[in-house]
Amino acid sequence: MSLKRSSSCRRTPAFYPVIPAGWLLRIQQTVELSDSVPEPDFAIVRGNPRSFTKKHPTAADVAIVIEVSDSSLLRDQRDKFRVFARAGVPHYWIINLVDRRVEHYTQPSGPADVPAYREFQNYTVGESVPLVLDGVEVASVPVADLLP
Repeated sequence: MSLKRSSSCRRTPAFYPVIPAGWLLRIQQTVELSDSVPEPDFAIVRGNPRSFTKKHPTAADVAIVIEVSDSSLLRDQRDKFRVFARAGVPHYWIINLVDRRVEHYTQPSGPADVPAYREFQNYTVGESVPLVLDGVEVASVPVADLLP
């Protein structure tokens, strides 16, 4: 496990207190999309631990995908950005360790010639990122709690 992921995994308790019942935080586990099976650093999915004993969550189950990026930053901003936008994942966060911010992408295009997210917001230390599940803001997570 890389240093990047080790430090991000120590930060996961920031998510646990704010994830409501019926939702699950998955860490470095497969999400099954129509054209790929990525293993994002974090994914918040609809269900409970027993929901995925015999199958992986699909794009329809996923509310948020979160990548923690340092050396993988360009790949996460370009390649994975398109993969998750094409699949229609509603929220894509990049915890950008290089610039010490959280990039929050919303309104995915779905399948398109050049899949993308239509909305983008940067959050920096001192700000909080809204945690939105099924279109409802359930909490906000301080950026400082997400950065090492």
